[in-house]
Amino acid sequence: MDFSLLTNLNAMVATYYLGQTNQAIAQSVQRLSTGLQINSPSDNPSGFVIANSLQSQIDGMNQSISNIQDSNNMMKTTASAVTQVSTLVNDIKTSALDAQANPSNAGIDQTSIQQALQSLNNIAGSTYYGSKNLLNGSAGTTASVTNSGDISGISFGGTYGNGITQNGPVTVTVTQAATAATVTGSVSYASTSATFATSGSITINGQTVNVNAGDSVQTMMNNINSVANVSGVTAGFSSGHVVLTQENYGSNFSVNESETGSFITSGGASVANGTNAVASVTAMTEINNNTQAVTTTFTGGQAPGTSGLLLTDSYGNSVTLTPAGNTTSTSNVQVGEVASNAATFQIGPNSGQTASFSFQNMTAGNLGTGVISGQNLDTINVTTPSGAANAVQIATAAAQQVSTYAASIGNFQNNVLTATQNYLSSSVTNLTASVSQIMDVNVAQESTNLANLTQLQQSGVAALYTANNSMNSLVSKLLP
Repeated sequence: MDFSLLTNLNAMVATYYLGQTNQAIAQSVQRLSTGLQINSPSDNPSGFVIANSLQSQIDGMNQSISNIQDSNNMMKTTASAVTQVSTLVNDIKTSALDAQANPSNAGIDQTSIQQALQSLNNIAGSTYYGSKNLLNGSAGTTASVTNSGDISGISFGGTYGNGITQNGPVTVTVTQAATAATVTGSVSYASTSATFATSGSITINGQTVNVNAGDSVQTMMNNINSVANVSGVTAGFSSGHVVLTQENYGSNFSVNESETGSFITSGGASVANGTNAVASVTAMTEINNNTQAVTTTFTGGQAPGTSGLLLTDSYGNSVTLTPAGNTTSTSNVQVGEVASNAATFQIGPNSGQTASFSFQNMTAGNLGTGVISGQNLDTINVTTPSGAANAVQIATAAAQQVSTYAASIGNFQNNVLTATQNYLSSSVTNLTASVSQIMDVNVAQESTNLANLTQLQQSGVAALYTANNSMNSLVSKLLP
């Protein structure tokens, strides 16, 4: 061992390690103060990069959750307004039914209907979320008839063929034509001038007409036709037999006839039902970000009281055939055009993670279309028997249309917005746990480390003191 007055190697060694201990203490104190074990990239470069990347994902997901909550609030606003529209449409239907059953109330019922229509249009025109109108069709999908010879009405919403409805043509191929119920009498007559020898009555769909002895067949048919606005059945004459024909097509409309004599059917009673039309409809839709033509089956008479010519799919889209178009000769015929202006929602943290929804036009002029050619909810007039009967059908179709739309809003909320929010919330929790594992300090471990470092610091100070004093004292004793 060398002894020197100029260089105290022991003190230098003690100073170096004491400095290292002081740095470690400072880092430990910083970790305990901030709660983080990585306070700068130099603490753990790879951990710092990984944690920052995960935190960026978390921030994006949190913003997406906020976006979804805003979107859900928009849908709730829409759903609330649609609920009110549904109530008004049901009130209109009730008034139409009353006018049909009690013609003396028709004037009052029409006034009530006009007031309900005014309220309905006010709701459709004033339901906003921010600057976006939700129910006037400006943020949704509309369809127009381009072939009035084959269809009398068309309605498309935001969903078609399990995708998002897109701009493009609508073509129809009728695979099964609808029929109207008919009953051909079994009693034969030489002509409509033939008379009856006995009296009795005939009841058709709940409406009873009397037949008097001496009445002609023509008189009986005239009496049946006089209540056709209620029964929906007209009487005609063909090949010596009376033929009862339901005015409406489809299985929802029947001819139910019974009689006390043998005026039409010798059996005294007869029941017949119509059949519904079926068609293949092709339109444009977007599935998995790919716009394509999709063909689906539309079936008539799906809702109670709707015509077999009113064809709908599972999403409430519809086309209404005219009697001329109600034939299997209608094949791959373009009948309409769809214009889609769907609203797009950013529901994910990355580009392209969006969802679309078409807000339908809930004004009265766009409800109940296609049931009666050229008429809709806004044009109904119950002051005449035929008008009241038409109004019931139009209001029924409008109620179904509104209900289907309300269901699509609920599906979008549950299956798109809420489901995505739940997934993102779960992901945020898991990613936050990962960031915490990398970044957060283990307080118990770090406290123990700080205690050890403090003890080591005290030991280092003692060693430095010894090196600075003991060695100099020993060297000085060697001097003469």
